[in-house]
Amino acid sequence: MVHGVAMEGSSVVLAFGKPAIADRRFVAANDNGPKDPVKTVTVRRMLEQSGVSIKIKVPVTEFIGVAVATSISEEGVLMSSIELVHSDSELNYRVFEEQGNHNVVAEWQNWGKKLRLPLFIKAGDGQYMPYSQQVDGVMLGSSASRRKLAAEANRRPRFLNRRKPGQSEAN
Repeated sequence: MVHGVAMEGSSVVLAFGKPAIADRRFVAANDNGPKDPVKTVTVRRMLEQSGVSIKIKVPVTEFIGVAVATSISEEGVLMSSIELVHSDSELNYRVFEEQGNHNVVAEWQNWGKKLRLPLFIKAGDGQYMPYSQQVDGVMLGSSASRRKLAAEANRRPRFLNRRKPGQSEAN
């Protein structure tokens, strides 16, 4: 009995550790799934020499991120895929593949959000580039704070500058 959520068309099982969730199907690009963090990903592999089917449970914390890649097949068709990126390239696992690029961005962001992993873009040479939202070289999102903390400013706070320093009475 498998406890987790399986992605249709793939052999990845997202293990949540609750048997009640095992009957639900994972539907991409929406947020109706469980709010608990995913703990493991079960990768099923076939050993080449012996032909034995094995399951490897890889903790989600071991994965570096979620990568999207596009390629053109030999027939000239655009193919898009999403894979979980591991520091050991043998454990990288393709979790989604489609012809064209209709749903790949939504799926990619959904996998990253559900697994709480950073997003990467796989370049043509196989290198992974971190995804960041930029417009003409200007980074969007988090900005630098405008005010410095008193410890960073190396000065007294403004309200203390208005007060006179106390006088010690030495009798």
